This record gives sequence, structure tokens and C-alpha cells, in this order.
Amino acid sequence: MYKLLISSILTTCVLLTGCASVPMESKEKDAALKTFTAPPADKVGIYIYRNSFVGQALKKNVYINDSLVGESANKIYFYRQIAPGTHKLATESEFSNNEINLLTEGGKNYFVEQYIRMGVFVGGANLKQVSEEEGKKNVLETNLAK
Repeated sequence: MYKLLISSILTTCVLLTGCASVPMESKEKDAALKTFTAPPADKVGIYIYRNSFVGQALKKNVYINDSLVGESANKIYFYRQIAPGTHKLATESEFSNNEINLLTEGGKNYFVEQYIRMGVFVGGANLKQVSEEEGKKNVLETNLAK
């Protein structure tokens, strides 16, 4: 029984800490976006990143206003410019999408963290808005996905 328990724990750890890959943008585009230049006054910049230890093998879809941004993996970020206003950001989770509403003003960048949490059958994902300081720090540790 003890060996079965240890085997199950090790299998779970491998599944939650493995690697997942997604299509990536060029290093030049990544470097340009990491200067965090403010968008034009009629746009907002949204950085959505994932930089965590838990659930590295999981890929989770990310949406802005019900439109697919992409499939995330650990150590990646997405960047989109959209019109100012209130926007629904969502991510795929275990049983349904988790959503946040983000109120934005033109000419500013916003940072949203996607994080993985343990689920009943597989890890689920959630989103939270973070400070500019925390967001920049984490985006610098990640790479730009398509």
C-alpha cells in the first residue's frame, strides 16, 4: 500500500511539474515588448503571463472578450492591444472558465497573471490583475507566445 501511495504522489508531481510548449514569437518582438512602452491613447496594452512552479505540464486557453488569445504554458506571456473600456478575460479551468473583468483606460499597460491551482481531476487555472511592478518583473522572466 505504501509503495502505491508513493508511486501515485510521484506520478502527480511529474504531471504537475513537467514542461509544456506553445508556438513562440521572435526574440526581437519579445525584447521590444519588454521595454513596456505605453500604447497609444486610444489603446490599452494587456500582458497576460504565467510564471509558476505548479502545473508546468498543463496548457490552458486564455480569452479576451470570448476571443481566444492562445494556449498558455509556464514561463510565457501574451500581449494584446485593444480599445479602452471594460473587458472580460477568461481562462480554461477544470469544470468551466474562470473570468475577471478588467476596467481599462487608454494609453496604459495592464498586467494579468494566470496561475494554476490543484483541481479534483486536473489542475485548474485562474486569473488575477497584478500591479505594474509585479507584472513587469514576471514578464521579464517569461517569453512571448504567439
